[in-house]
Amino acid sequence: MENSTLNTQHSTLITGVILAGGQGRRMGGVDKGLKELRGKSMVQWVLERLAPQVAEILINANQNIDNYQRLGYRIVPDAIGGFVGPLAGLQRGLTEAKHPLVATVPCDSPFLPEDLIARLHAALDAAGADVAVAKTGSQPHPVFCLCRKSVLPGLTAFLERGGRKIDAWYADLNVTEVSFDDEAAAFSNINTESELKNFETGIRS
Repeated sequence: MENSTLNTQHSTLITGVILAGGQGRRMGGVDKGLKELRGKSMVQWVLERLAPQVAEILINANQNIDNYQRLGYRIVPDAIGGFVGPLAGLQRGLTEAKHPLVATVPCDSPFLPEDLIARLHAALDAAGADVAVAKTGSQPHPVFCLCRKSVLPGLTAFLERGGRKIDAWYADLNVTEVSFDDEAAAFSNINTESELKNFETGIRS
């Protein structure tokens, strides 16, 4: 049975997509989402933070599918082969989502904000935007975003033209940026064994 917890009425509109479709090159070719941190895989940490904020969760993964399936959620691999990046995961999430809004978070940011989706959704509605993106200071974090399913045709066309960069894709959309406290851990991606060790030993939490 798929897990989901609805803490707000707005969460019933939202599908959450965990982006775990990369190759983990900087981690030595190891699937980052399945790397253990403080007794749990990183994707399990992300699930604990994200599940209470959305109505449905999809996991975008392109390898180790059996391991991800054991978590009890639906796995949606990229429709485009070749590990082309997070936009391919977003495209598949938008295609498969049951809800009109889709949020993405990466599998390697285990301490994402517990109010991330509520704040992105409030800003999206207030601005009448297509996409809401988290930022700290002047730094946007485009893989932490909430978007409307209506962006799917444009995203598909962008990918078919060979586009891969998130900021280039949404440059022509109505985007609102949502400021969060500049807490490095909340939006940090754990990309290397060294970074993982730092989190494991409590240097960052």
